[in-house]
Amino acid sequence: MIVQTKVTVISDRTKLSHRDAELLEIAQNAGKNAYAPYSQFRVGAAILLKNGHIISGNNQENAVYPCGMCAERVALFYAASQFPETPITKIAITAIGNEKEIRQPVPPCGSCRQALLEYETKFREPIEVIMAGEKGDLYIVRSVAELLPLSFDESFLD
Repeated sequence: MIVQTKVTVISDRTKLSHRDAELLEIAQNAGKNAYAPYSQFRVGAAILLKNGHIISGNNQENAVYPCGMCAERVALFYAASQFPETPITKIAITAIGNEKEIRQPVPPCGSCRQALLEYETKFREPIEVIMAGEKGDLYIVRSVAELLPLSFDESFLD
């Protein structure tokens, strides 16, 4: 078996659609407000819902590390609590470094991939993932399932 992930690399951010550029800008602004006193690695996420609403989130750290929350899940859980029957179409994720500029796309961690996959599975619609740093290339993946091959889902619980 061969498992592959198809990633689109965008080198020129001006080539993004207006909506994708807006989503990325909202994620960047959210990242500026992250609470990251320990890692100094501020992450912002912005989720586009099928109804057109955009929900943003940022990472929230805690001295007791497991009590913190990633930006993606902050935005995801807020979206799911406020719009429980509305599919998610896209998420943009970016990071801001305090010490040095982030020049590579930042992917969601494994926990965030699993949480996002839950909603992709729930609505049976792909969630496009746009990953960015402060500068440089962007990565776009058409579905969370592409980022989490051989994943665990509800079919194992039957």
